[in-house]
Amino acid sequence: MSKTLTLRLDEPVYQLFKTVAERENRPISNFIETAVMRFVQEHGTVDEFEMVEIRGNAELNRSLKRGHLDAKNRRGAFV
Repeated sequence: MSKTLTLRLDEPVYQLFKTVAERENRPISNFIETAVMRFVQEHGTVDEFEMVEIRGNAELNRSLKRGHLDAKNRRGAFV
């Protein structure tokens, strides 16, 4: 189900968003949603090359497994 969100924008930002949305023949809300989703996908995840490097690093994986077990067993201090 879609949700309604109120967003306060300065006039120059609003005009920029409006101009770009009109150029692409879509509503401002769709432009903002698409731009935010693109940002999250590009910055919120590890890309495939980083993942290959992570999976290939045996010491890092051992450390992550130890940390996971410590957290599961409630050992250590979490900050």
